[in-house]
Amino acid sequence: MNNPRMHLWKPAVALWHRDVVRFFRQRNRIISALATPLVFWVLLGAGFTPSFRPPGDETTSYLTFFFPGTLVLIMLFTAIFSTISIIEDRREGFLQGVLVAPVSPGAIVLGKFLGGTTLAAGQALVFCILAPFAGISFSFAAIPLLLLSFLLVGFSMTGLGFLVAWPMDSTQGFHAIMNIVLMPLWMVSGALFPIPVGGSVIGWLGLINPVTYGVAAIRHSLGIASSSNPPLLLSLGVTLGFCAVTYWISYRMVASRRKVA
Repeated sequence: MNNPRMHLWKPAVALWHRDVVRFFRQRNRIISALATPLVFWVLLGAGFTPSFRPPGDETTSYLTFFFPGTLVLIMLFTAIFSTISIIEDRREGFLQGVLVAPVSPGAIVLGKFLGGTTLAAGQALVFCILAPFAGISFSFAAIPLLLLSFLLVGFSMTGLGFLVAWPMDSTQGFHAIMNIVLMPLWMVSGALFPIPVGGSVIGWLGLINPVTYGVAAIRHSLGIASSSNPPLLLSLGVTLGFCAVTYWISYRMVASRRKVA
């Protein structure tokens, strides 16, 4: 008797394993995903700390404030490198083989999402080794909440990368969209500076930006105070909802491409 769950999870796990193995065989991806955000954190932290005064907590340095934003940047870069493999797989013919195989579209999407989420959350956890240098200390009791935040943000970042990569035929086009869409989403999420309150354009963009709530969830998990943070439950709820939306749209995109294939 066929088990529908096996038709979903078995191919999804296979695709997840393939992405993880591919990642560890390409060490340049590990270095670039960690080194670039590290340079951002050190240079911007050193430059802005003397003049940075966050609202609601005058004692927080910029290195501390920017640390959650750096973690989200790491997950964004990792998700980008993970989902760009969709374009490579299409070019090599692997993706066409998966589309014509008796595999559920949900399994294809889930496998890619799980692969990107695992790599993104894993690298963010590794970067947390530097938390003491940012003046951040958290107890073991905070780790489950931090891990949940990483998984949700990693899943949503992978979803964003998937939505951009799936219709693309060239890596150049993918990087162009990344520069004009994904990076600005990160920049107005409260990662670089507190979201201004009131009726400013940046403030409204921050409120409707789903990445804002991922940054806030991680900031809450690390115990970093900021009056511009949305509440924790709201942040987790919006991020979870964004995960569901990106997965559903990705599922529809794969299902429609499979009909054509």
